[in-house]
Amino acid sequence: MASAVALPLAADPTTGPVRSVREVVPVALWDKQVGLLMRDYPYDSVMAERVLGQGYAYLLTAMAHRGERLGLAPSKLVDIGVHTIILDTVAYAELCEKYNNGEFLHHVPKVDFKQDGSVMRTAHLVAADGWEVDLSLWADAADCSPCHPGSDSH
Repeated sequence: MASAVALPLAADPTTGPVRSVREVVPVALWDKQVGLLMRDYPYDSVMAERVLGQGYAYLLTAMAHRGERLGLAPSKLVDIGVHTIILDTVAYAELCEKYNNGEFLHHVPKVDFKQDGSVMRTAHLVAADGWEVDLSLWADAADCSPCHPGSDSH
């Protein structure tokens, strides 16, 4: 199993303790969404928790940088966690209410992929925001492009 690491950043290093999404997500919701991942994918509980955690770290980072038009993009594996979170619409609306000033963060996927480095730039931003980064879950998608780049969607 790969360990979670904070990525080294030359221009904007992560300082202080690394934050964990487990401090943000209620236990019952976490357990439910881990169970959904295990039901829908060939994941054991360890892998399901890794994927879900990175999905939350990505979404919370996207919300924290709303309006900056950064063209953030999750990897293919992290996107599985994102989909699990956003498909639980009541809980996702509550997340947006609490962490996105009550505004819904839309998901606008693109069909075409491009190799633009957006996935690893996003992983670096997640780390710079202090979230735990499981680098091996981000490295699977060098060809993943931002969803509707430059907007306040993901």
